[in-house]
Amino acid sequence: MSAVTLSSAPARPARLRLSALWLAVPGLVFLAVFFVYPVAQLLGLSIVDPESGAFSAGAYQRIAATDVYLRVLGITFRIAGWTALWSLLIGYPLAYWIARLPNMFRGRMLLFVMVPFWTSYLVKTFAWMIVLGRNGIINSLATGSGIVDEPLPLLHNQFGVMVGMVHAMVPLAVMTMLPVMAGIDRRLVQAAQTLGAAPARAFWLVYFKLSLPGVAAAGLLVFISSLGFFIVPAFLGGRQETMLAQLIITQVQELLNWSFAGALSAMMLVAALVSCLIYDRLFGLSTIAGGSAQVSTGRIRDLGLALLSAVATLSGHLARLAQTLLGKRVCAGLLPGFCWLVIAFLVLPTLLVIPLAFTSSQFLEFPPPGYGLSWFQTYFSSPLWIQATIRSFAVAFVTALAATAIGGFAALALANSRTRWGGLIFALFLAPMIVPRIVVAVGLFYLFARLGLIATDLGLVIGHTVLAIPFTLVTIAAVLKTYDQRLDQAAATLGANRLRTLTGVTIPLVKGGLVAAFLFAFITSFDELTIAIFVSGGVKTTLPKQMWDDMILQLNPTLAAVSVVVFIVVTTMLLIAERFRSPS
Repeated sequence: MSAVTLSSAPARPARLRLSALWLAVPGLVFLAVFFVYPVAQLLGLSIVDPESGAFSAGAYQRIAATDVYLRVLGITFRIAGWTALWSLLIGYPLAYWIARLPNMFRGRMLLFVMVPFWTSYLVKTFAWMIVLGRNGIINSLATGSGIVDEPLPLLHNQFGVMVGMVHAMVPLAVMTMLPVMAGIDRRLVQAAQTLGAAPARAFWLVYFKLSLPGVAAAGLLVFISSLGFFIVPAFLGGRQETMLAQLIITQVQELLNWSFAGALSAMMLVAALVSCLIYDRLFGLSTIAGGSAQVSTGRIRDLGLALLSAVATLSGHLARLAQTLLGKRVCAGLLPGFCWLVIAFLVLPTLLVIPLAFTSSQFLEFPPPGYGLSWFQTYFSSPLWIQATIRSFAVAFVTALAATAIGGFAALALANSRTRWGGLIFALFLAPMIVPRIVVAVGLFYLFARLGLIATDLGLVIGHTVLAIPFTLVTIAAVLKTYDQRLDQAAATLGANRLRTLTGVTIPLVKGGLVAAFLFAFITSFDELTIAIFVSGGVKTTLPKQMWDDMILQLNPTLAAVSVVVFIVVTTMLLIAERFRSPS
């Protein structure tokens, strides 16, 4: 009897691991129908002649033969590349500084990064239009103080686009790099210095080398996200800063040229996938969600070490020169001073919108000539704005429920299984974060048009759930990494079945992560615009879609009042999410 028991004991965990994958099936089916199929269908349209329905490469030939499209492609890749570079250069010192803080202060300082990250792109863009405009805050201060005679051209050019893009992407870069940096043992740098390495050399060849997976992941996500941008270039840029996503919107909404829109989407998607493949080859895609990095070998590794050695030598000379000219005390304060400037850059533009929401003027003037609540009264008394607000709350709530359930089950499946399919399943659930949103939105628009889901709340919920699933998966997976699986095994030993173990043990112990995932999904849906532009159909408008429509027509103080409402909702949700995610 004992022999039978002993021989069968190892088999039970194997069955549990196999059955755990079934928890991911609902999510896999959902993504297959509403993510993989629409995107694949959109790409298929790019090689079909719209008139005959036969195979044709005409759309790609048109791109290659037309200078304007090639120029837009070049502009898109250039802006995305510069955005990624500047975001890393600005974000790395901030992430490094926050990672070195004690845990208690680290969480508080991280809020200065997370609030701008989750604040709506529309709100941030609206803020920069007020700050950089011809009659904006900077030009009003510059001309009023006599520094310049005429307003500076800060808007509707590449400078305006880069300011808005970098402002939007620096928080993403910091939040991607920070987990990797926080996991680096500082004693390794101290050990290198003990063995005779100069501080600069110890930093570059030890700390920076260990942080490279986070740096590369941040650059990858920023670059891919920037490829699909259209809000910032539409409002802060000019005709010379037109990006690929703007062309795709025009081809779909104005020209109904699905074949050409598919070809443009394919170009964007290929760029994103090639970037991911290169990153996966060097570090492993799982590092985006905090997994361990692969160690690259061969010529790339040797070349990287040689480059880091050269940078370490140069930075060592510069550090000694700075200490000689400025003194050690001043040099020690350079990093905190720079980081506080970056935090001001991230936070102040949105805060400057708040007084404009209370202006008594009919126009956006800074400082306001007087204060009142008239524009909030306009907002709350408008049936259009209130209906859009209620719809955004309702869609976000249902989206958060669906995304948390799908992402939670998928995270449990991946945490409790050890299979060769785990990497592929993880990549599929992470894919909506990697594929540019404009590609997903256009693909869903084409699918929903045939299913009758355009201008429906269900269509919005489905689209937003697709985008929110990666955030819930990553959030819950991070909690499950510290979860002791032996508690589930103990419950099973005491006779609890899988459902009772899940509801009575697992969920109560990870409920903080579940609530945080729910709130992150809620914020993702509440702020989402790309899906709403296509799926709302101009009828089932959401709050971001209504803001988009008003910003296109004319800037007005009502938009400032709406921006304050959105900012308060997002900040409140974020603070609650952080409280549950980090109860300490």
